[in-house]
Amino acid sequence: RGFIPIILAVLTDTLALFGGLTVVFCLLKFTWKCWCGLRQFVLSEHWQQDLRTYGQWAVVTGATSGIGKAYASELARRGLDVVLVGRSDVKLQMVAKEIRNEYGRKTHTIQVDFTEGGGIYSSIAKELQGLQIGILVNNVGMTCTDHFAYFLETPDAEQKITQIINCNMLSVPQMTRLVLPGMVDRGKGLIINISSEAGVRPHPLLALYSATKIFVTYFSQCLHAEYKSMGITVQCVAPLMVSTNMTQNMQVNCLVKSAAGFAYKAVNTIGHSSYTSGCLSHALQSAALSLLLPDWLRMSTFFVRVLRNVPNIRTYQRAESEEKEWSSAKKK
Repeated sequence: RGFIPIILAVLTDTLALFGGLTVVFCLLKFTWKCWCGLRQFVLSEHWQQDLRTYGQWAVVTGATSGIGKAYASELARRGLDVVLVGRSDVKLQMVAKEIRNEYGRKTHTIQVDFTEGGGIYSSIAKELQGLQIGILVNNVGMTCTDHFAYFLETPDAEQKITQIINCNMLSVPQMTRLVLPGMVDRGKGLIINISSEAGVRPHPLLALYSATKIFVTYFSQCLHAEYKSMGITVQCVAPLMVSTNMTQNMQVNCLVKSAAGFAYKAVNTIGHSSYTSGCLSHALQSAALSLLLPDWLRMSTFFVRVLRNVPNIRTYQRAESEEKEWSSAKKK
């Protein structure tokens, strides 16, 4: 009987010790995350890396519009010559002219369609031959539809599935294969792979797109682990909503970033993080989604049905346009 109080006291002290250590660990983890966020999104404004140290040229895929065009312009503004890779030669020439006129940098254009598969990369390799490529931005990508849809609702599914895999997935390791050897030889290089918040966790009704983006995320993280000791940085960028053609040029607000604004913030994070949401707004949104939308809810039949009934972006835009026209007519 006399041992029971002693045992209870020992157990109490042990539990208190473990509790205290757990609290300290959680506080240290929280403090570290706050410091990383501060360094990425606040201090990086004044602590920007000189990107010219990576090499003379930056290669950007999907460079004719949206995030790709914004990255190309931002890298040119920071002193790099730019290779623009995209499907439309007319648009490539327009972007190239804008960059030359505004920033005075050299440009080179490569017209290819990434949905065509592996046959295009030999011609890209010839175009890149002899260039000192310091930065590669694997940005090119496409979605199945402009709204949340079941997998079998994919239009022209047989063709579209292959196109999305070729564009979103195959392009990343193939382009990396072309530029990485030169980076390794120089002991310096930067590869930026554009993923998506839809690839951070499985996202029903965006099944194929979500799956291709988690491939980009995992490939980036593994590649960074393999080559960081050789002076190569591989950064994965996982944005949320950015106003581009892919998102039907949504109105910019505190949640939705403009392509140029996002690229500026995201480029600032280079050297501060190998994985980033790109900007503080998107990082906070990602954290909020992980808390408010846990896996069990997001993957539930109830949530899928609710999400399926959300009108697509074009419906919202059409409604806004009709409302403006009606208001204008009423004033007249």
